[in-house]
Amino acid sequence: MPHAFQDAARGARLLTDIADRVARLAPRRRRDFGLALTLAGSRTAALLGGARPIPFIRQGSSRQDRLLDGWTHSRLPILRTVVQGLRRFVMHAEYATPEALAEVGYRGPYHERGPAVPWEGALPGTRSDAEPVMRAPDPATAHRQPALPSTLSALVIDGQVVRAEVVVVGTGVGGSVAAARLAEAGFDVLMVEAGELVTGEELDEQEAPMFERLYADAGLRATDDVSVSLFQGAVVGGGTTVNWMVMLRTPEWVLDEWAAYHGIEGMRAADLAPHFDRIERETHTRLVPEDAHSPNNRIILGGARALGWSAFSARINATGCIRTGFCGYGCRSGAKQGALQTYLPRAQRAGARLITHGRVERISFAAHGGSFPTKRLHVRHAPPDGPTREIEIEAPVVILAAGAIETPALLQRSGLGGGAVGRYLRLHPTTGLYGFYDQEMYGAAGIPLSAACDEFSRLDPAGYGALIECPPLHPGLAAAATPGFGASHRETMRRYANIGTLIVLVRDGAVRGQSDGEVRARRDGSISIRYRLNRADALHMEAGLVAAARLHFAAGAREVLSGHSRPVVLHSAEDAGRLRGRPMGPNQLALASAHVNGTCRMGIDRRTAGTDTQGERFGAPGLFVADGSLLPTALGVNPQETIAALAGIVAERIASRRRPG
Repeated sequence: MPHAFQDAARGARLLTDIADRVARLAPRRRRDFGLALTLAGSRTAALLGGARPIPFIRQGSSRQDRLLDGWTHSRLPILRTVVQGLRRFVMHAEYATPEALAEVGYRGPYHERGPAVPWEGALPGTRSDAEPVMRAPDPATAHRQPALPSTLSALVIDGQVVRAEVVVVGTGVGGSVAAARLAEAGFDVLMVEAGELVTGEELDEQEAPMFERLYADAGLRATDDVSVSLFQGAVVGGGTTVNWMVMLRTPEWVLDEWAAYHGIEGMRAADLAPHFDRIERETHTRLVPEDAHSPNNRIILGGARALGWSAFSARINATGCIRTGFCGYGCRSGAKQGALQTYLPRAQRAGARLITHGRVERISFAAHGGSFPTKRLHVRHAPPDGPTREIEIEAPVVILAAGAIETPALLQRSGLGGGAVGRYLRLHPTTGLYGFYDQEMYGAAGIPLSAACDEFSRLDPAGYGALIECPPLHPGLAAAATPGFGASHRETMRRYANIGTLIVLVRDGAVRGQSDGEVRARRDGSISIRYRLNRADALHMEAGLVAAARLHFAAGAREVLSGHSRPVVLHSAEDAGRLRGRPMGPNQLALASAHVNGTCRMGIDRRTAGTDTQGERFGAPGLFVADGSLLPTALGVNPQETIAALAGIVAERIASRRRPG
């Protein structure tokens, strides 16, 4: 059991917090949570878990722990789904409580305290445009930066019909780039965002409330069986508001595969280089200097150096970064050069308008014939300070950039699905490997991701393999991702400050032509997400785990813990081979993804692609896609820069075919 329940008053507060969180869930999520509780509390579930047929609540605490363990390792996938879904929800809630945060040594919001470890705050020296970090002769003078006020404004809607030349659905990396390019080319652009506009003052660096507020499905988005947690931004700026800033170009071998197997012409490395150069200039993408890395990232750099492996310092889109470690919960100071600081303000300065709290329910054609027939977007506008109402938006050009979950679901709701729409979901399935060190690591501080090991990124001739990176480690997500419960879980979390974390990111889709994941719009308006790790990708994950364990020990770890539901504990590099052959079925290995791609991919075959090679939906003239769903394959690297480049290309192609005004 979660240890908060051992204290009656503390347990009561936690239950109240959990009830409040459940009440804020979307209706289907709330219903699923209730069904899970009903099943977990039943006599049948107790019997299937190897206990007496007595409801869970009436079992003693030791029997409850044994019952949870039985469900966790059950051969019945439904029991694993129930226990993992409930466990992660409760653990995340518990480690938002002040008592739990104090127990693990969490230091709380940076803006309230300033730097507490050497890898936080400004660096000594003179600030340079060649770097993404803040420097000052006296770093103490630059440690506290004021919250950056937003320059964006949302449109006040006073009618039922809004018209524009171009409508962009979604304001993440793809939507923001497309909107800025077309607005600056003279088009009347309207941006529609389902989420809210969160300003710098509101980004208070509190993990739990920001997780609920900034992420899709209040941070609970996952595959139907909860075997893969999906982290997608759901506010103005989309994923750029919550990502870790790393900028990586599409590998050449990936672009070669796009040309050879998907008919994508004009997108080889030399073709895309000018687009990447432009994106990097516009987002102030710079190399992280050697003295700016956190201990977590030094695991990769130092470990790879000791082993003779390939690793590199990353480039990030930032200016004046003070290394607070809260990138995943919004950049309060505005150092992160995401959509909120770059393309969206540029789009608005060029005349683009922005609607927030507007969910596009479906798209219909108001006219037919020609290259750009008028389309009608049916939008549910639900501002927090006004009535919810239905509005319509009309435009000849529509660009879908709502992400690889929402974009295919919108097409399906509109009767524009079929073929590959919703299929070929690629996730870069990711798992963590935790190292315990003698020295303090404190993964909640510093630039989250500033180094990577690419030694194993090409494990087969086609260029599929695993990339090893470093994530931030805040208590709520750490507790949810760390296997176990009860006393053993508590003891692991008490070592929080000394945990170093590596993640293994697999380039999935190694079995060419096979769809391992699918997105489907349900009749009740919710979305079904299904995904399975195929055998080839599982082997690459296994190889990545072994390599990550060796990196940990090469960097000085005393012990390493895997994310399997029955965790593997390693005590030396020679033990790393024990990670091979472990179960990787649903909810047997903790998997997550922040790179959700591929569900409306470009190509020449309508059966296996969602759009043509121009990004236009087959059979729907003037309807384009400009987000991660457009990617023909997984990239094997973080996709932000690739999506930005493709969105710019789609916008240029639209502008070349249609004049503004």
